[in-house]
Amino acid sequence: MPEFEGKMTAPDFPGGAEWLNTERPLSIRDLRGKVVVLDFWTYCCINCMHVIPDLKKLEKKYASELVVIGVHSAKFTTERETDNIRQAILRYEIEHPVINDRDMQVWREYTVHSWPTLFVIDPVGKIVGFTSGEGVYEPFDKIIGKVIETFDAKKLIDRKPLKLRLERHRSPSSVLSFPGKVLADAPSNQLFISDSNHNRIVSLSLSDSSVKEVIGNGEIGIKDGGFDEASFNHPQGMALDGKKLYVADTENHAIRLVDLEKRTVMTLAGNGEQSHIFGGTGGPGKTTKLNSPWDLVFNNGSLYIAMAGPHQLWKLDLKTNEIHPYAGNGRERRNDGPLDDASLAQPSGITTDGKKLYFADSEVSSIRSADLDPKGSVETIVGGDLFEFGDRDGKGLEARLQHPLGVVYHDGAVYVADTYNNRIKRVNPADQTLKSFVGTGEPGLRDGEKAKFDEPGGLSVANGNLYVADTNNHVIRVVDIRTGRVSTLNIAGMEKLAERGKARPTAETVELPEQVVAPGEATLTVRLELPSGFKLNPLAPSALKLTSAAKQSPEGAEQSFKHPQFPITVPVNVAPGQASVQAEFVIYYCETQKESLCYFKDVAVKLRIRVDPRSSNRKLALTYEFNTP
Repeated sequence: MPEFEGKMTAPDFPGGAEWLNTERPLSIRDLRGKVVVLDFWTYCCINCMHVIPDLKKLEKKYASELVVIGVHSAKFTTERETDNIRQAILRYEIEHPVINDRDMQVWREYTVHSWPTLFVIDPVGKIVGFTSGEGVYEPFDKIIGKVIETFDAKKLIDRKPLKLRLERHRSPSSVLSFPGKVLADAPSNQLFISDSNHNRIVSLSLSDSSVKEVIGNGEIGIKDGGFDEASFNHPQGMALDGKKLYVADTENHAIRLVDLEKRTVMTLAGNGEQSHIFGGTGGPGKTTKLNSPWDLVFNNGSLYIAMAGPHQLWKLDLKTNEIHPYAGNGRERRNDGPLDDASLAQPSGITTDGKKLYFADSEVSSIRSADLDPKGSVETIVGGDLFEFGDRDGKGLEARLQHPLGVVYHDGAVYVADTYNNRIKRVNPADQTLKSFVGTGEPGLRDGEKAKFDEPGGLSVANGNLYVADTNNHVIRVVDIRTGRVSTLNIAGMEKLAERGKARPTAETVELPEQVVAPGEATLTVRLELPSGFKLNPLAPSALKLTSAAKQSPEGAEQSFKHPQFPITVPVNVAPGQASVQAEFVIYYCETQKESLCYFKDVAVKLRIRVDPRSSNRKLALTYEFNTP
């Protein structure tokens, strides 16, 4: 089968580049014996996001024979930074090696022209084929299968696993995970958070920030039902109408309805499968496939949807449950004009003043408007075009943003989450001016008057405060609109956020070396050693449970401690023979200067004990020491 053997040698990766998800830099030679897929991507790109599920399916099917290498060739300046790519890897749950092609060297070597572009390389380092765009699973499944068959016959397939060092194994677990959007509602005293990477919606009390509801079981899925059993897939924007909360269930390509009174979730539009129809035609909600709905706004009985995938705005009539494109012809660019003839570019945030829709058109780094009058038009208020971006206040097309994702209208202004500039800005639609509001522009987490954000993605206003989903910081920020002072929201009742589903990771288990002790009365001292610069979060419900067992009494004895203060010393009584003590820690900890940024760890530490009459020791020590990655 010579057609499944390449002729052109694949260019190797440059030296000195930074790599992620691997313990060392890789070369094409290192990958001999494997079928290799190179995925040229940039983390802002919706089409690149759509390829990731296909790659995961291929990686699962050909787990022993295939290696995917992500080549991150950035579009935006911010995307060149390795730390930002690391965050994107965690957000999109990528588990293959990624090279930071910061200077586009690999891009040029492979003569790539667009994102995403993918190459197949055979086990001897030759290029078999390539393609650009989405929908790669079926064609790549066929070609990879044939390449494996061809080279298996020559005994040239290496099925030894590639050693990886995944970024997720080096990152602490946070109470919220990449929250994408936020919705504040003063009349109902609620703050809704799209806890996107925990696949759920969290409802807090606006007045005291306590957890009211957790909507979704934390697992990826599109299951309807009660709050405890329903499932989402990386939800984003929300809209509220009385007791009905609507959710853009982005990676399920669906619109979900949360009935806050009945405490149920149901699917209104989309069926969990992505639409690949250019432009789309719409139809009945439940039978119409959608494409990455990213944000919602409610107006006069309808939902208006920032449909990022097809580069359009859509409208869902809540009386008829019919859904159709509303603005945009499906071509990715910035062209103003009549609603159905204008071109948009990955709209990702939407709001309204009751007369116009305002939306963040992220790939053209612009804030644009669409008339609510169906005979109206699309107009660019501020910003540039596909490759015109920056960080510049100003007027109209001279102003510059960098991949904005969130907007909210309030008191004559549109507040903008200028995501890649790590700022919140304010647009005056009347005179088309853009002005920075809060944020220094440097990534980070700092409150006060010189606040720092890290890729904020969603905004909402209530009671004179601007609420910000500070995505890469895994927190919600609160901006006093009058003073511009920024604080970080302290969530009360965090234990409710770690009760079920993916939100609470599987407990780590650690075994300590055996200790010898004399029989009879002894003491056990339990210590917890946090890394330098961290402390237990005083606002969170850390806990410790001690269980002791001996061969003579395997049922064991238990002691529990809430809000433990370490070290803890307890008396024990041991008889000759073998015994053990297990300490189960649930630890909420934070940086000393950032109590609001809360991580947690669930770990079981086991200490084996040998009770020896010849020993004089009467002190046992169980110490758990961990470092943040």
